[in-house]
Amino acid sequence: MAEFSTGAIKSGAHPFKAEAWRVVEAQHRISTMKLADTPEEQALLEQLIESTKPPVPEDARGLHYLLYTPFRYAPYPKGSRFRRAGLGEGVFYAASVVDVAVAETVFHRLLFFAESPGLPFPRNPGEFTAFSVRLAARRAVDLTRPPFTSDARVWMHVQNYAPCQSFADSCREAGVETIVYAAVRDPDHRPAYAVLTPRAFAAPKPVRYQSWHIRIGPEGGFAGCEAPKRGLSFPLEIFCADPRLAILRGAKR
Repeated sequence: MAEFSTGAIKSGAHPFKAEAWRVVEAQHRISTMKLADTPEEQALLEQLIESTKPPVPEDARGLHYLLYTPFRYAPYPKGSRFRRAGLGEGVFYAASVVDVAVAETVFHRLLFFAESPGLPFPRNPGEFTAFSVRLAARRAVDLTRPPFTSDARVWMHVQNYAPCQSFADSCREAGVETIVYAAVRDPDHRPAYAVLTPRAFAAPKPVRYQSWHIRIGPEGGFAGCEAPKRGLSFPLEIFCADPRLAILRGAKR
């Protein structure tokens, strides 16, 4: 694997603009509705819950909660592709198209059940919200372009995130705000984005919303969008490169 210095990363960085999609569970407001009899009671309950959470980082204040939430909680107990476990600085993961964001969500739902032996799959589909945001990073690096493509297999490893985490550390030192990379869970490996700072958002709130229902089981996952009406299938085989899902392949038989 090639080592990229801060200077090399700076020289490979460029301004970047895009619309990016992210998928989140649409449950927390529904759950508080079940506990309140009136809108006023629900609003009070939401305020009480909000008061127990960590403060919003200063550079994220003024943003919609869907944008600042990934930067709010630290330290994270588990690492992700571009964020170390325990790191205080957040990462907003998003995708170039909603299909890629949904594929990532289906994969991580399947992974949760693969790592929870004995936990039955849910009978009902989960409710999710897909939303898009505008990005405008002053400095971004694209791992799908030279000179970074020489390490494509390293960036796209299904389980070993250490090289990506080290690269993200170097990007932060170089003032890079967004990393563009090939989405590992998407069969077509379309672009995904790791936003390293709230300063990379071009607008303070989401641009578009979609409602999705996602059902998962030992066969894989199915996702349906309410508007525009469409469906996506994710057979377990498309994620078979990840050994952590092996237990699900056994359950399928």
